[in-house]
Amino acid sequence: MEHGNHHNHTSHGAHGMSHGSAAQYLRRFWIVTFLLIPLVLVHPKISEILGISFGLNKWIQFGIATVIFGFALVFFQHAWHEIKSRRYGMMTLVSLAVGSGYLFSVASTFITSLHAEFYLEISTLVWVLLFGHYLEAKSGSAAGDALSEVAKLLPKKAHKLENGVETDVDITELQEGDIVIVKPGEKIPADGTITKGFANVDESLISGESKPVKKETDAQVVAGAICLDGSLTIKLSRVGEYSTVGQIQKLIAQAGQTKPRSQRIADKASAVLTFVAGITALGTLFVWTLVIGQPFVFAVTLAITVLVIACPHALGLAIPTVTTITTSLAVKNGFFIKDLSKIETIRKADYVVFDKTGTLTKGEFGVTDVVSLAEQDKNNILSIAASLEQHSSHIIGQSILAYARAQNVSVSDIDKFQNIAGQGVKAEMNGTEYFAGNERLIRSLNLHLATPTNLNGTLVFVASKETVLGYLVLSDAVKDSSREAVQKLHDMDVKVAMLTGDNEQVAQSVSEELGIDTYFANVLPEDKYTHIKKLQEDGSVVLMVGDGVNDAPALTQADAGVAIGAGTDVAVESGDVVLTDNDPQDIVRLIMLSKKVYAKMIQNLAWALGYNIIAIPAAAGVFAVWGFFLRPEIGALVMSLSTVIVVANALTLRRVKL
Repeated sequence: MEHGNHHNHTSHGAHGMSHGSAAQYLRRFWIVTFLLIPLVLVHPKISEILGISFGLNKWIQFGIATVIFGFALVFFQHAWHEIKSRRYGMMTLVSLAVGSGYLFSVASTFITSLHAEFYLEISTLVWVLLFGHYLEAKSGSAAGDALSEVAKLLPKKAHKLENGVETDVDITELQEGDIVIVKPGEKIPADGTITKGFANVDESLISGESKPVKKETDAQVVAGAICLDGSLTIKLSRVGEYSTVGQIQKLIAQAGQTKPRSQRIADKASAVLTFVAGITALGTLFVWTLVIGQPFVFAVTLAITVLVIACPHALGLAIPTVTTITTSLAVKNGFFIKDLSKIETIRKADYVVFDKTGTLTKGEFGVTDVVSLAEQDKNNILSIAASLEQHSSHIIGQSILAYARAQNVSVSDIDKFQNIAGQGVKAEMNGTEYFAGNERLIRSLNLHLATPTNLNGTLVFVASKETVLGYLVLSDAVKDSSREAVQKLHDMDVKVAMLTGDNEQVAQSVSEELGIDTYFANVLPEDKYTHIKKLQEDGSVVLMVGDGVNDAPALTQADAGVAIGAGTDVAVESGDVVLTDNDPQDIVRLIMLSKKVYAKMIQNLAWALGYNIIAIPAAAGVFAVWGFFLRPEIGALVMSLSTVIVVANALTLRRVKL
């Protein structure tokens, strides 16, 4: 993602700095580091200690410092943009400090009576600033790392069909109008229309709906969906920038434009500091020469020290260093924060509202209960059902078979298998004819059946010709991680609510199983936002977690929206945070991260501002009555040290375990 090849006139403070890539700044930083070594050696005080004197020291200093000054010209470009847009900030102050210090040093080199060269101090300042720029540019590129994480939603290769020949190509080579084949278990590489084939498709990643969707000729399919059991020939309609990955690039670009509120405070503080430092420097010059009567060179030295020490680099880095680490930490933990200003909101969450299907539940059918009605063992009922279903391509049949295998229940050979459309299957097993299917199948066999009530899920009955042996209950099972997530949210004093289109019974059952504080059942997608609004009416800060498609209004209504199924257009538009995975625990991690990040931002702001409150008066000579003066080289060192403290404090975030 290109982060800085256009001029952002709204803020050329800390955030408008990334002209060029992080690699370029790092290269400049290392060159200046290398140049500083001889510059240190020829510094009058150092060369005196080392007993080295070339007799040309000041000219060597002038030469090296001029080359280093060349690397500082990038700051002047930024300053020019700040001045043109009348948004004076950090770069204006940096340019004043570097420019005045360098020019006064040059004047001292040629006018021997001045004796005031700041070459080393100014070069050290350029060195520190270049490193700051490198961190800032890195902050922009860190967002790009999210792309590779989210791109995992798509396959890397696709089977392209050309003139009847199938070839494997990289998905980046796909174009609109291409024909691809998607085989069972594979992901669909791009959006398109089915031209041939039939399959059940798992779109839970995109839609959040747990039931597999039957797809046949002329149906639309979405990138990232999984073809479960058939083979599909698809004509692609949306690839490249319009595809899932393209939409995510748009999301990342949007994220680059957002700032936490504390960053906006830092930007404003930088602008104020520029004026304070400028006026203080002029005041210092005026007071020390005209009022106190000190020599001009002495007063200029103090004035330049004020400008050097006031460089709000610590302030400029206070937030970007934190956000750099936040972005990469977030990606490692399965989410991408699209709007960084929401960090402050997320940390204060009172309520997290989950959409049930595919978020708290697995979004896939599974056997939740086996009930015996005759003198049969439960495992026997399961064994008969699984044996009958082994030749079935239906998703329910596949779920029963998968469950039996997971329970280590034996599956027997069968004969005379027959699929009874819309009802179930029948087959012979060990010479006995068995049936597995819905209520309609049992009624057609004229068998007595008292339909069980109070059951949450789909029933599959198992019967012989004479009697109903038992039934299996299939439902959308609750994720193991959901229980833990709800518990951890409660531990953090955050309440949990659930929205679902399912009936009261199912909603209550899931709610009780997970220990959810409140639930809303029979909710139509378009009414979800009204329930969010209700929770907000008492002043609660509400986080909404949904799939980003039918939850768009609710995600927008919430104080912060968390979209699942990154990449759908609506998720890009509606969610403030996008989950690359579909794990409720990510919400716990998100709230924990936002609390820790916010604390770091406040610590860094307090340090960066507090340091300037003491350092600027010290540089101006306010403490001279006690014989304390701050020389420019010490000023540059203190300024560098404050920057190091801010960066080091931000880096401790890397050790955070979520």
